[in-house]
Amino acid sequence: MQIECYAQRLLNPFRGVVHVVRYQSAEAVSTDGVEWDLYVANDALLDDLGHAGRRAQISDIRYGHWSAEKGLKRGPLFPSDDFKRLENMGAVAYEHLLKVHREVPFVFRDQFELWLLDQDNQPLALLHSVRTDSETDTKPPLDWRAGIAAQEHFRSTAITDLAEPAGTYLTRYVNSLSSGVAQWFRRSDDGTGLGLHTLKGGDALRGRVLEADVFPPLFITTTGMNAAHTRLVHDYHAWQAPWMLLLPHLDPTTRGALEIAACQQAEMVEKHCRLYPAMIDRAALQAARVEAAFIRNQPAPPRPAEATSTEYIELNVSEE
Repeated sequence: MQIECYAQRLLNPFRGVVHVVRYQSAEAVSTDGVEWDLYVANDALLDDLGHAGRRAQISDIRYGHWSAEKGLKRGPLFPSDDFKRLENMGAVAYEHLLKVHREVPFVFRDQFELWLLDQDNQPLALLHSVRTDSETDTKPPLDWRAGIAAQEHFRSTAITDLAEPAGTYLTRYVNSLSSGVAQWFRRSDDGTGLGLHTLKGGDALRGRVLEADVFPPLFITTTGMNAAHTRLVHDYHAWQAPWMLLLPHLDPTTRGALEIAACQQAEMVEKHCRLYPAMIDRAALQAARVEAAFIRNQPAPPRPAEATSTEYIELNVSEE
């Protein structure tokens, strides 16, 4: 019985890490190490499709939701022989979760990386990552994105007189530096990358080996940028700091700088700090957690009385 426990980055934009306990086609997943969602998939549907069917999409069935505080809340049950097989897979993943949930963060296993290349065919921005070579036949978007949250919340004064959100500008600027080609790399333990197949041209790049320092550790290179745009990227990384601290490969100087930036977003530190693989200033991070608890315990400000349609009330109820 083979059970896998691993971590994988959530990318384009980088927005955190998912930790997974997987058994066959059942998995328990969490982004904070506290709340876990369990799913099963009917992989038997692929049996008649042959090898090509292994990349077909099959729907997940919710097995349940678990936390140490509240226990297991089961998903819907279906009276069928096929579902019993799925139930058994889900039960194995769940039982193993109970044994290993305190061992997070798990080891990262997504060593296959898709990089958008610059005009010199060097890594510009990380677009996607997967665990196995077979998964590199996916076709994700080939443009880098700062993300919707960045458009709403990321602020920077690095570029003056912007007529659009800083995140929108950064997205457009980074993509303007690309050659339009993206390439898969298999990253080794020492950080070097073996070039695999490319997307949108660049076939001659297959088989090359790039040194570790060519790949920017925070997923966007500033090589060749002027001071203002370099600062814009650094400001973006500072805004992403609560998520960046989840990465295990950061050197102490980088981690320390990101911790300082992350403490400006106390609630996000509280959400993710259990999964930080290392801490430079533990006291500062703990102070941020205390601040987050204080914010959380403050009474919500009174909402102004206003007429609300029945449709809106029903929508809110359904989402809770």
